[in-house]
Amino acid sequence: MLDIDDSPITRNGNLLILAYDHGLEHGPVDFEDVPESADPEHVFKVAQHDAVTALAVQKGVAETYYPEYEDDVNLLVKLNGTSNLWQTEPYSPKNCTVEYAAEIGADAVGYTMYAGSNREGEMFEEFREVQEEARKYDLPVIMWAYPRGQPVKNDKKTDTIAYASRIGLELGADVAKVKYAGSQDAMEEVVDLSGRMKVVMSGGSKKSDRAFLSDVHDTVSAGGHGLAVGRNVFQREEPSGILGKLEGVVFEGKGVDGVL
Repeated sequence: MLDIDDSPITRNGNLLILAYDHGLEHGPVDFEDVPESADPEHVFKVAQHDAVTALAVQKGVAETYYPEYEDDVNLLVKLNGTSNLWQTEPYSPKNCTVEYAAEIGADAVGYTMYAGSNREGEMFEEFREVQEEARKYDLPVIMWAYPRGQPVKNDKKTDTIAYASRIGLELGADVAKVKYAGSQDAMEEVVDLSGRMKVVMSGGSKKSDRAFLSDVHDTVSAGGHGLAVGRNVFQREEPSGILGKLEGVVFEGKGVDGVL
C-alpha cells in the first residue's frame, strides 16, 4: 500500500474526489436537472475549487479536456466502466491501461469492483493487473467497492459494505469508495475492517444539503477520509456553495450546523 498522504489527491490526509464518470455509467439522465453539467468543461471548472483534491473521469474526457486544466486540477483516470444499457450480471470492463493513464497525466487511477457478481473472478484478475502496474508509476489506486450480483440481496447492509471495503484492502487498493452505511456507528465498522486503507463515502443520489452533509460528517467522524461525490455537487445550480460546506466538514473538522 502506498503512503498517499503526500499525494496531490489528498489534503491533510483526506480526499474530496469529484466523480464525473456519469456520462458513461448513467447517461443523459444525470444531466437533466442542470443541463450545463453535461459539458465536461463546466465540471472541470467546478473541479478548480480548493476543496476538490481530484477529478475522476474516463479516458476520453481526460484526453479532450484535461490539457487545459492540468495546472489547476488533479486527474484521476477511471480505468473501467460500463453503460446503464447493460442489463445482465454486473461487470465493468477495463477501458484504459495504467500506462496510458500515466501518459495523459493521471495523478491516480480508479477501478470499479462488483464483488459478488458471477464475473467477480474476471474483475479480480483485471484489478491485479491494474494494482501491480500502478505501483510501477507510484499512482494511488482507488477501488469503487460496490457489491452487486445475484447473491447480493442487500448492498446497503453494514456487513456487506464492510466486506466490499475489506476486499479493497486484501487486493491492494489504497482507497475504497463505499456506500454510506446508514450511521456513524455503522461507518466505524466499515472503517475498522478496512485496516490502514483509506475509506471514502460515495456521494450517491442528490439529497438536501443537511442530509448529505450529515452523512459526510458521520463518515469523517467514524475515521473515514472524505468522499467521492458527483451528483450531489454537479446537479446543483451553484456547485461552489456545497463544495465550500464540504471543505469545512472534510478538511476543517466543522460540524453540519457550523457550515450551514
